[in-house]
Amino acid sequence: MSDTKPILWHIPVSHYSEKVRWALDHKRIEHERRAPMPGAHMAVALWLTRGKHKTFPVVRIDGRNVGDSSEIIAELDRCRPEHPLLPSDPDERRRALALEEFFDERLGAQIRLLGWHELRTDKQRMTEVASQMAPGPLRDLPGSDAFARAFGSTFVQLRYRVASDEAAARARAAVVAALDRLDSELDAAGGEYLVGDRFSVADLTAAALFYPLVNPPEGPQVLPGDPPAGMLEFSEPLSGRPGYRWVEEMFRRHRKPASFVPAGATRG
Repeated sequence: MSDTKPILWHIPVSHYSEKVRWALDHKRIEHERRAPMPGAHMAVALWLTRGKHKTFPVVRIDGRNVGDSSEIIAELDRCRPEHPLLPSDPDERRRALALEEFFDERLGAQIRLLGWHELRTDKQRMTEVASQMAPGPLRDLPGSDAFARAFGSTFVQLRYRVASDEAAARARAAVVAALDRLDSELDAAGGEYLVGDRFSVADLTAAALFYPLVNPPEGPQVLPGDPPAGMLEFSEPLSGRPGYRWVEEMFRRHRKPASFVPAGATRG
């Protein structure tokens, strides 16, 4: 095991990055964080992983660059076994990994699309997010706000295909279906956690990927203030659901409160 501090390459606003940030913090692994400008991050990810992954998060640990949030958590449990996220019981481990895969595949991309779709409709908030993500020198140039808004809107449209109202409607349906599944799993589990009697990768994944809907105070606070109006309108009728309240509780219980962190910030 190397004594070198791990490095997390991440996107501050990303829920997949939050999944890995949470895993690192849960396991009390001291690490550095680096956040290149969106767009450029894809080239960095491809370079770090030798073409295997084109986006973040990527973690460099013990001399290896590991991409994909699920692979990263498995590697963290392997080389830093303290405070494990993968259950030791084989049946519980299989169950936890199956739930991780479900929320990764059925919720992650859909709630990301919806979040960016709603943000694009709020020009002021889109400008704020894009400006925070731009390199420092660009923020001071004349007309930088308009450039940042245009760049950010174009980037998320091309990268995440968020310009379609029909796609946004499908994403809303997928998010509600994932919340239905979470409600059902919690009812079947009959306890505080999705698998067994302690916090695992299943709980971490579901809670982290639902953060754009629930917006808990302990979650990423890339910009101050409320989420876009469209996301608030969507989330309000869901806020009384068992799964929604459970996400709030997982953040309260297992995530330290987050302060405002500009989108381009790094941490040593």
